[in-house]
Amino acid sequence: MRKLLVLALVGLAAQLVDGSLGMAYGLTSSTLLLFAGVAPAAASASVHLAEIGTTLAAGVSHWRFGNVDWRVVGRIALPGAIGAFAGATFLSSISTEAAAPWMAAILFTLGAYLLVRFSRPLRATRAAGRLRSRFLAPLGLVAGFVDATGGGGWGPVATPALLVSGRMEPRKVIGSVDTSEFVVAGAASVGFLIGLGTEGFLLPTVAALLIGGLIAAPIAAWLVRIVPAQLLGAVIGGVIVLTNARTLLSAGGVSGSAPVVVYALLGVAWVVAIVLAVRALRRTRRARATVEAALASASPASAPSVEAAPVSASPAEAGEPARPGESVGSAEAAKSGQVPEPVVTAETSEPAEAAESRKLAAAVEG
Repeated sequence: MRKLLVLALVGLAAQLVDGSLGMAYGLTSSTLLLFAGVAPAAASASVHLAEIGTTLAAGVSHWRFGNVDWRVVGRIALPGAIGAFAGATFLSSISTEAAAPWMAAILFTLGAYLLVRFSRPLRATRAAGRLRSRFLAPLGLVAGFVDATGGGGWGPVATPALLVSGRMEPRKVIGSVDTSEFVVAGAASVGFLIGLGTEGFLLPTVAALLIGGLIAAPIAAWLVRIVPAQLLGAVIGGVIVLTNARTLLSAGGVSGSAPVVVYALLGVAWVVAIVLAVRALRRTRRARATVEAALASASPASAPSVEAAPVSASPAEAGEPARPGESVGSAEAAKSGQVPEPVVTAETSEPAEAAESRKLAAAVEG
């Protein structure tokens, strides 16, 4: 009973991290099961079966909070399902140990790039264009295969790649990756069912992980919406760097006190990046507040004052019909020999106000 309770808490924590950062549910859960002596295939099968429920709950929660780009989900989920099915089917005969260092090096580089990028002020506009299928399809295929053969990896592969592209908001990257993982987990479970049978799934473990994940899913979807993108990107970058540093150190045969020193240096760099991200976030908020205050003070000043004009007799009353296309005021002005002044309306003042807003925004960004 105590073991199942611990597994439920692990599932809750893993889903909370996965739902807010877009990764680490499978890695966390699989690591614990392997540490407990469960066979790799059985551990991956159980985790993916539990993920069917947790990813469904996470997807619905992210959808309700507006964190899902369905176009990206449709283009990455199907290739991911194909890769996951293939990885689950051939897990017993295909080893990923040789590819693990290379994959860890790629992810480590992406994580370091995210740390540098999000520690500086973010641009107001994202990169132009949409993510194309020729990028999303191979990404989903590789991420799905790594996820099934390694017990986790859909988030660590897909999330950094989408973030680095700069074409999506971090919260939509996380929501879309989590939502598409439902299809990936289902395909992997079918593959494990064909390859291992029902005895390959540890049902009590699956139930415990599922319960914890279902509790955490809506909380994580709410958390990713309110956490600023600046801070969220720095946190994700640090998680990716530290997670893959362990694989690189193990592959390089580094032992003794050297790993501790490396972890300490990486931890310090992560903290520095988060501090810089917080400072950049505060500067951005102050700049936005300055622009809004300037616009609010400029709007009343730019509004034209309209004075009530004396009402004069109409041409009909004066016995003269108004000419076609001529207003009453212009007719009176022509009669009196005065040239009417152009009327200033709110529509004519809007371009000037918009130009002033753009100048203020450009000054703040510069």
